[in-house]
Amino acid sequence: MPEIMEEGDFMKKRKFLIFYSFLLIIIFCFFNPIQSTVSAAIFDKTPELIDKLNNALQTIETWLLTLATPAAAVAIGAGVFMKKFSFGDEERIRTAKKLIRGSLFSYGFILLINLVLSAIQMLVGAEV
Repeated sequence: MPEIMEEGDFMKKRKFLIFYSFLLIIIFCFFNPIQSTVSAAIFDKTPELIDKLNNALQTIETWLLTLATPAAAVAIGAGVFMKKFSFGDEERIRTAKKLIRGSLFSYGFILLINLVLSAIQMLVGAEV
């Protein structure tokens, strides 16, 4: 059978709980600003690994866009000319449509990669 607590015991436990809760809050508030200023002093500049990663992503992005844009234009142009000069041959028309569709999808995929690389750069915190 559980014991019934007296009024004095309940008040003692309540004061104990309030005191230690208050002490815990004070300690947390006191040490938290110290920790953030110390970590800010340690990581004052961008780490070297992040700089290398940022430079590599920018180089990849530049090369992809530099090579992909003219390649897509040439492929689409070849598909258009192949379709135009097929003279009704169904196989050539089908091949031309596949070439145009494939080059458009490939160029769209490269632009999507560009978007993903930009998002990664933003998440890493690199300055553009």
